[in-house]
Amino acid sequence: MDIQLEKKELIKLLQETQNPSIIKSIQKIFQKEQKDWWDELSDEQKDILEISLKQADNGEVHDFKEFITPYL
Repeated sequence: MDIQLEKKELIKLLQETQNPSIIKSIQKIFQKEQKDWWDELSDEQKDILEISLKQADNGEVHDFKEFITPYL
Protein backbone atom coordinates (compact mmCIF):
# COMPACT_ATOMS: atom_id res chain seq x y z
CA MET A 1 0.00 0.00 0.00
CA ASP A 2 1.12 3.54 -0.71
CA ILE A 3 2.50 5.31 2.37
CA GLN A 4 0.67 8.54 1.55
CA LEU A 5 -2.63 6.68 1.34
CA GLU A 6 -1.94 4.96 4.66
CA LYS A 7 -1.22 8.33 6.30
CA LYS A 8 -4.46 9.78 4.97
CA GLU A 9 -6.41 6.81 6.30
CA LEU A 10 -4.78 7.17 9.71
CA ILE A 11 -5.53 10.89 9.78
CA LYS A 12 -9.16 10.16 8.98
CA LEU A 13 -9.37 7.59 11.77
CA LEU A 14 -7.73 9.99 14.21
CA GLN A 15 -10.13 12.79 13.29
CA GLU A 16 -13.13 10.53 13.78
CA THR A 17 -12.16 8.97 17.10
CA GLN A 18 -13.64 10.15 20.36
CA ASN A 19 -11.52 7.78 22.40
CA PRO A 20 -8.94 9.71 24.45
CA SER A 21 -6.90 6.58 25.16
CA ILE A 22 -6.26 6.12 21.42
CA ILE A 23 -5.03 9.69 21.15
CA LYS A 24 -2.79 9.28 24.21
CA SER A 25 -1.39 6.05 22.79
CA ILE A 26 -0.52 7.74 19.51
CA GLN A 27 1.11 10.62 21.38
CA LYS A 28 3.23 8.16 23.37
CA ILE A 29 4.38 6.48 20.16
CA PHE A 30 5.59 9.79 18.74
CA GLN A 31 7.21 10.87 22.01
CA LYS A 32 9.07 7.57 22.27
CA GLU A 33 10.20 7.87 18.64
CA GLN A 34 11.70 11.29 19.33
CA LYS A 35 13.91 10.13 22.22
CA ASP A 36 17.61 10.35 21.63
CA TRP A 37 19.37 7.02 22.11
CA TRP A 38 22.20 8.85 23.86
CA ASP A 39 19.85 9.74 26.73
CA GLU A 40 19.10 6.05 27.23
CA LEU A 41 22.75 5.18 27.92
CA SER A 42 24.30 4.92 31.36
CA ASP A 43 27.05 7.36 32.34
CA GLU A 44 29.58 4.54 32.05
CA GLN A 45 28.46 3.75 28.49
CA LYS A 46 28.68 7.42 27.54
CA ASP A 47 32.19 7.65 28.98
CA ILE A 48 33.32 4.59 27.01
CA LEU A 49 31.93 6.01 23.77
CA GLU A 50 33.51 9.40 24.35
CA ILE A 51 36.91 7.80 25.01
CA SER A 52 36.53 5.68 21.87
CA LEU A 53 35.69 8.71 19.75
CA LYS A 54 38.74 10.58 21.07
CA GLN A 55 40.94 7.58 20.28
CA ALA A 56 39.55 7.44 16.76
CA ASP A 57 40.08 11.18 16.29
CA ASN A 58 43.71 10.74 17.42
CA GLY A 59 44.29 7.91 14.96
CA GLU A 60 44.55 5.34 17.74
CA VAL A 61 42.73 2.69 15.76
CA HIS A 62 43.68 -0.58 14.12
CA ASP A 63 42.41 -2.14 10.95
CA PHE A 64 40.44 -5.31 11.69
CA LYS A 65 42.46 -7.28 9.11
CA GLU A 66 45.67 -6.29 10.88
CA PHE A 67 44.20 -7.34 14.19
CA ILE A 68 42.82 -10.70 13.09
CA THR A 69 45.66 -11.86 10.80
CA PRO A 70 47.90 -13.31 13.58
CA TYR A 71 44.96 -15.37 14.83
CA LEU A 72 44.12 -16.98 11.50
